[in-house]
Amino acid sequence: MADKKIDPELLSFGAEMKEQRLRAGLNQAELARLVNVTRSYIGQVERGDTRCRLDFTERLDKALQCGKTLADAWEELLRASKYPKYFVNFPKAEGTATQLRAYEAYFVYGFFQKEDYARALLANEEAVDTRMSRQSLLTRDPLPMVSVVMEESVLYRQVGTVKTMREQLDFLIEASHRDKVNIQIAPFAHYKGVRGSFHIATQPNRSEVVYVEKATGGETSTDPADLTYVNELMVTLQAQALNVTDTRTLLRKVMTERWT
Repeated sequence: MADKKIDPELLSFGAEMKEQRLRAGLNQAELARLVNVTRSYIGQVERGDTRCRLDFTERLDKALQCGKTLADAWEELLRASKYPKYFVNFPKAEGTATQLRAYEAYFVYGFFQKEDYARALLANEEAVDTRMSRQSLLTRDPLPMVSVVMEESVLYRQVGTVKTMREQLDFLIEASHRDKVNIQIAPFAHYKGVRGSFHIATQPNRSEVVYVEKATGGETSTDPADLTYVNELMVTLQAQALNVTDTRTLLRKVMTERWT
């Protein structure tokens, strides 16, 4: 029987709540007394086992003297509807991740898409704005570690105009020099077990959430079997992909020979 599915949104809210509690120098029992609940309830919320009410988050903010931090985080849970339904849990997990890993089989990884490239892929301007806003994660402090493997075909698959592709590949070269960013290209080949794109978000407590793309949309999971499977695939892909330096060389070559 599969382990209980964990809602990544509740998990990330719980991580934020725990961080604010620790900053205030309180243990769970002390915070529970301040907001008039049991210690076990504080634990349930921090573990992502239950969804609390807005009025409870307001009491937490007051007790922890953190402004509207937790009330705003609670409201953020309601804004997930701007993402595709199948993608609803994963952006929240990305937002609190300390490490992001991904394999992209068809298009440039979303965090590294230029606006014109994204616009050529997405249905409307709201979707473009949402994708661009997600990229703010790459400027936060502390930065998450980002490791991405993209299939070589991504570099040759035209999205938008020739100019769009040239600027997109040039941006990938620039992004590959950033701190905590590793971009690798997997040469044209068959990679056993790899059936499509997937993303892995590792949380501060080392728990993980995986998003696997499928023909009908995609699926978000914290099932240990799913996590083991994609982690093994990621290790294999990183080992067989070009290293970062050779990846930059290939990006320059394709940009010059194909998109000029």
